[in-house]
Amino acid sequence: MGFEVDKSLSKAVIALGANLSLRGNGPKVTLEQSLVAMAEAGLVIRAKSRFFATPCFPAGAGPDYVNAAVSIETDQSPHEVLALLHRIEHDFERAREQRWGMRTLDLDLVCWDDLVLPDDVEYHRWLTLPHEKQAISAPEHLILPHPRLQDRAFVLVPMADVTPDWRHPVLDKTVTQMVAALPREDVVEVKPL
Repeated sequence: MGFEVDKSLSKAVIALGANLSLRGNGPKVTLEQSLVAMAEAGLVIRAKSRFFATPCFPAGAGPDYVNAAVSIETDQSPHEVLALLHRIEHDFERAREQRWGMRTLDLDLVCWDDLVLPDDVEYHRWLTLPHEKQAISAPEHLILPHPRLQDRAFVLVPMADVTPDWRHPVLDKTVTQMVAALPREDVVEVKPL
């Protein structure tokens, strides 16, 4: 009797981060509790990265972060999962007061199979958005893969723990290749806890 894979399930990666304490707990405990909340909400967690200490981004914007990544399977749509992640963030007192600000919990849907959302044109617009505009502009709809994924060691290093061979559908590079392309100083700043 062979193991059958359910083809109706999609695979996605969620990046987790926190740099503020919540209810007397540090960021690592918050991330652990958010994993429980995701599982209770019906997401099937297939792999979990190590926890990493990472410098605050952008530099000087607050305390350092704890980051991680999980690979999930789900029969829900990307928009349903995003709404679920926002509800979990809300339950963990996430305040959306400032772009790239400090947070009790940040759950980012960073990729979904080989899907590009909302379409190639809009994806490329966000992919090539100048840095100064990234700091003040937020998309009104879900962009997948995350348009800054390839630039962020604090996302890619944990992601390499759970899905090193995932290939970016636009850049045609694996997670391992994207990590190797980052500046070495960015990668070494992401330290396992």
